[in-house]
Amino acid sequence: MKETIHFFYNIDVDDIEEKDGKYHFFYHNQDYFFVYYNRLPEELDDILLCAQNMREKGIACHEIMLNKDNQVLTKVGEYNYILFAVSNLSEQYDIIDISEMNKKLILAFNQSKLYRNNWGALWSAKVDYFEYQIRELGKQKYTVIESLSYYIGLAENAISYVNKINETVTKTVNDKIVLAHRRIFYPNIKLNYLNPLAFIFDLEVRDIAEYLKALFFATSDLDPLEELKLYLRTNPLTFYNYSMLYARLLYPSYYFDIYEEIMNKEKDENELIPIIAKVDAYEQFLKKAYFEITKYAPIAKIDWLINLH
Repeated sequence: MKETIHFFYNIDVDDIEEKDGKYHFFYHNQDYFFVYYNRLPEELDDILLCAQNMREKGIACHEIMLNKDNQVLTKVGEYNYILFAVSNLSEQYDIIDISEMNKKLILAFNQSKLYRNNWGALWSAKVDYFEYQIRELGKQKYTVIESLSYYIGLAENAISYVNKINETVTKTVNDKIVLAHRRIFYPNIKLNYLNPLAFIFDLEVRDIAEYLKALFFATSDLDPLEELKLYLRTNPLTFYNYSMLYARLLYPSYYFDIYEEIMNKEKDENELIPIIAKVDAYEQFLKKAYFEITKYAPIAKIDWLINLH
């Protein structure tokens, strides 16, 4: 990879570290990451525009470096890569930072290939595929087989909830589509959070819910319920967004992300065990989260969760 970096970017480096498919090196007091371009080709122009708009607003998302051909993408073998310059890569962003960041870029007329908001249809397609996949491929995966049906059931609760909201609740001009991310991790460090390849446009509560779920399953002194309370106190929402926040908390992306990596042979299925071990605790979190949100809006309840002891 050193030769590739030198040939395409005229950068000579002594040491390149590879981790999780990212090639990291340090050059002239700056961190660089050479990473696989994991988005659709037709999304590239909108990703570049989004990154440019963010930097114009003074938000230091990763700088995208052009190669010797003045191109963003560099082909290595059969795959395209992209080179980022990243400053302060370990800087962390909390739930208030996320809330403020969401407001920096608002999508007008929903005209972007990065637009994501059809949760019910997207989740339904994913669940259908998982059910097919496990029948065909998962016969030797005991932990997956024993647990997947529960999380599919939870996802179906979330899908029904979203579909009901969209059928019965009218969006308002305050239900804005804002800068969001495909996924939020915890800790929420700049390396992941301000990576343009993570950018999408969606409801502001998407990032909040994903942050809370990541926090719940991480090792941290922060209490996700207290973080939810803080967010609700400081961010008035519409009824639609309060409802969609709860729907997003219901959807078990934290399980499905690991499941997909297991099926792609990137992780061992034992990595699901800590998630499964907290199933009762997460149900209690969902129950408490419901009551916190209903202090602000009378969102629909899910009886089996509310009736938990």
